[in-house]
Amino acid sequence: MGSLGAILKHPDDFYPLLKLKMASRNAEKQIPPEPHWRFCYSMLHKVSRSFALVIQQLGPQLRDAVCIFYLVLRALDTVEDDTSIPTDVKVPILIAFHQHIYNREWHFSCGSKDYKVLMDQFHHVSNAFLELGKSYQEAIENITKRMGAGMAKFICKEVETVDDYDEYCHYVAGLVGLGLSRLFHASGSEDLAPDVPSNSMGLFLQKTNIIRDYLEDINEIPKSRMFWPHRSGVNMLTNLRTSIEENSVKAVQCLNDMVTNALIHVDDCLKYMSALRNLAIFRFCAIPQIMAIGTLAMCYNNIEVFRGVVKMRRGLTAKVIDRTKTMADVYGAFFDFSCMLKSKIDRSDPNAEKTLSRVEAIQKTCRESGLLNKRKSYIIRSEPRYNSALDGHFHEMCTWVTSYQSV
Repeated sequence: MGSLGAILKHPDDFYPLLKLKMASRNAEKQIPPEPHWRFCYSMLHKVSRSFALVIQQLGPQLRDAVCIFYLVLRALDTVEDDTSIPTDVKVPILIAFHQHIYNREWHFSCGSKDYKVLMDQFHHVSNAFLELGKSYQEAIENITKRMGAGMAKFICKEVETVDDYDEYCHYVAGLVGLGLSRLFHASGSEDLAPDVPSNSMGLFLQKTNIIRDYLEDINEIPKSRMFWPHRSGVNMLTNLRTSIEENSVKAVQCLNDMVTNALIHVDDCLKYMSALRNLAIFRFCAIPQIMAIGTLAMCYNNIEVFRGVVKMRRGLTAKVIDRTKTMADVYGAFFDFSCMLKSKIDRSDPNAEKTLSRVEAIQKTCRESGLLNKRKSYIIRSEPRYNSALDGHFHEMCTWVTSYQSV
């Protein structure tokens, strides 16, 4: 659960945190007895506890397929992320990874900690994969093949332009959205979603992670990793790494530009989620999206992104998981977090007007849903005030009941 200090500061977090802890323990008790399935679900709990919790709500067959899909792509990502693997070894593995999942004997030692265990004992994942239905296998193989080829392309190519950035995010995350849509359809629970909103669901999450994980990526050993496209006047990889304070203004402007770029996907994401019929699938998709818009609101205009990890406190995460049951909850969360982001926009930022336009478009969509009065708010709004930082614009100033943690 959250720290005692955080709970005392936010006492209404206690009950959602307690429910989250009980649900997590219950999920661990439901791990299958078969050795290969036990390994897969146990590993899922270790590499992503929150994902393992949400996935438990899915029906048995779809849950197994999504679990294996996640682990296969996590293994692929582990190969890509390991900067100690020589390029001439890494690229062929990435390209052929979709074939390895059919091999009950294949494994490759790389990564660290739990990810190393996953790679060393990957045969368990292959054995589980081969027990899935044919339609599930085909969807997983297709996405793995396309993702591996895309990752291989960017091993030999840097992310320099915004087009490069979108292409890279498509390969590593947009394809996840396409794959999940195919798995949902294969289960018979949902219609097959179009590719564009499916892609946006993945891009919105991936771009949020790239923004949040800036410091972790440039401090990667033995070789730094940089996924931010080049911005005028700032070499993000060298200048900011050596002297963040000297470049703080330009750094934050780059950060704000990145957040503004991510917001372009919100409309597609809201449309995707509003079309879902199955409650378990809806919650599975909606919870990470709400976490993403909340994280962006906290990262925006925040120099701490370059000093540590900015994230939502655990109690607020528990509230999101507990509350997210309908589109009213989604619209409400997106409205509230966009209000927080809006309150931080400064006229001196080069992209202030673009950011404001995208935030207000999100708020307009949420208002026009007619559902904002049917959920609990994440923030307390005061009387509307004039914001001198944005000439001619009025907005609601927000009193935060959330906080970021910097570690």
